[in-house]
Amino acid sequence: MAVPNLIPIALFASALGITHAAPVGAGDDAGVDFHGSLRVQVESVTPDRRDAMDDYSGMRDAYSRLGVNAWRGFGDGLELFGQLEIPLDTANLRIQDPYDQGGFGRDHPERLRIARIGLRGDFGTLVYGQQWMPYYNAIAYPVDMFSSYYSGYATYTAFRLRDTLAYASPDWRGFALSASHSGAAGNRRSSSRIDHRRLQFTLAYTAGDSVFAFGVDDRGDTGAGNSRLIGVSASHRAGGLQLAAKFEIFNSGNRAPGGFDSNGNRAVNLFAGYTLGRNTFKLMLADVENYGERIAHLGIDHQYNDDLKFFVEIYREAETAAITERRGGLDGFNAAASGGRAIAAGLRYDF
Repeated sequence: MAVPNLIPIALFASALGITHAAPVGAGDDAGVDFHGSLRVQVESVTPDRRDAMDDYSGMRDAYSRLGVNAWRGFGDGLELFGQLEIPLDTANLRIQDPYDQGGFGRDHPERLRIARIGLRGDFGTLVYGQQWMPYYNAIAYPVDMFSSYYSGYATYTAFRLRDTLAYASPDWRGFALSASHSGAAGNRRSSSRIDHRRLQFTLAYTAGDSVFAFGVDDRGDTGAGNSRLIGVSASHRAGGLQLAAKFEIFNSGNRAPGGFDSNGNRAVNLFAGYTLGRNTFKLMLADVENYGERIAHLGIDHQYNDDLKFFVEIYREAETAAITERRGGLDGFNAAASGGRAIAAGLRYDF
């Protein structure tokens, strides 16, 4: 496995004027915090059509990563901060995302998980770079609660995008808004000289232990006309009980049936979780048109200690969305497999 160049991390800390290390929450005006998460699983995968893809058993990474946070305060609640995070594919022994297996380096800046710098204060938070997107945070995240590689597929939106300028407002009587502008419609550059811009907007309202959100992910010109994803979500916590629901629909210039962003495509998700002692039981049922179709996801997490968690999950999809070849990712996507089942057991160790 290649070793990442540590020079960008050093330059990153120097740019914030940080010359010492300190743990998060130490109350210092400046500091650096290194972190990581090892997430691995063993799995047994059975596609619905074995003439298109063989079933297999093996190991897969579940989004391991290494990162660094840095911050510097300037008084009156104003703080400059930044974050770098690289993906680790432990199953393939490479520095890459286990799904978007594009490698690491100057030719693949989008392969970084996070590379952002921002400013926060009484005005809210302003951030630039590769980062988690406002629409995902408000609409998709409430039902993205599983621990395995198969978490998070039951949505049409992107998790993180580069070249993004994002703003999040402070709460005002329970309301909060966020917005972003990205220089490309997704992580891939346009074949033309002008990248298609991507705009997002969300509005959330918190009432006690419940959160309600509305969001728009305007993906710009996708080649078949403008593509706009509209979503709503609701979540509630009561003791050990967690409930969430999400609905998304495409308003798209793509009128051809069967496409990923075809006009009118809908995604409906229902999630329920319950924590009893150190164990958390999870269930999600979803229907995502033309991307997984009917999906069932069942899981149990056991929190062994503050840093170590074990999990067992069963994932079932009626149409191929998440299931790929052994240790494969996006390039191993085979729609002819027509969905299938995955049983995974693994661990997550945070450090």
